[in-house]
Amino acid sequence: MDRWTAEAEQALRTAGWHPGRQVDTTLWQVWFEPDGLPMHWAAQRFLGEFGGLVFDISGPGITRAKEPFELDPMLCDGEDDRFVEWGADIGRSLFPIGELDHGRFSLGIDEDGFLYLVSDFLRKFGAGESGMEDLLLGVMGEEIDG
Repeated sequence: MDRWTAEAEQALRTAGWHPGRQVDTTLWQVWFEPDGLPMHWAAQRFLGEFGGLVFDISGPGITRAKEPFELDPMLCDGEDDRFVEWGADIGRSLFPIGELDHGRFSLGIDEDGFLYLVSDFLRKFGAGESGMEDLLLGVMGEEIDG
């Protein structure tokens, strides 16, 4: 079985992803830990493969429009209280992974690898690769009550 749909793999490769890609996550770990956001294993694994990628996508998606997103936790600097509070509300440890729609929304990941849209509300996408497919193909995340 292939890891990605053809459309998702094309978007990943256009952004610079390739199988076996690894980036150093130390800066992000050191930056956010003093603010009460320790980098858990799922965040380290996800950002190690996808951190630093920029997806300039748009157009109709499966259940929502495709929106551009960037996987750089530093874009969430200053939003740590939002991640801590939402994490406490849902009983999960949310770590920032980037932003959606040019900073309109933040993106996070929990310790089980589920991706989240973090704003004044919270939406949950799939875990890991499934969550990436949701973002790349325009799938609406499930709204979470905090």
